[in-house]
Amino acid sequence: MSFRIFYRAFWVILCSNALAVYFASHSIRTAVVTTLACSLLLQIVYFASVLFLIWRSGGPSKTGQRAEHFGVATQSEYQPPDNDEVVRNKSSDAAPVFPMGGISLLH
Repeated sequence: MSFRIFYRAFWVILCSNALAVYFASHSIRTAVVTTLACSLLLQIVYFASVLFLIWRSGGPSKTGQRAEHFGVATQSEYQPPDNDEVVRNKSSDAAPVFPMGGISLLH
């Protein structure tokens, strides 16, 4: 369940709970207390469901197994390009990168 759906359902349930308790007891204090208790219960259930979904997905162990299965390295390290490649890719007749008022700062 996405958070947006949970958020809408959360407010619908809380408002209907508050109205039902108020009409049943005719007490604002009882309605507020039960609504806060219901709010806490719904938040605990949502948190528990998120933890359950994370547990069910298998955590990082399955991700590592999938990466090994497809031949992808599990550790991604940055490797800078060779200087020879950078020099070969630059063109001497390329337009200046930041011309300012007709004057190039790179030449």
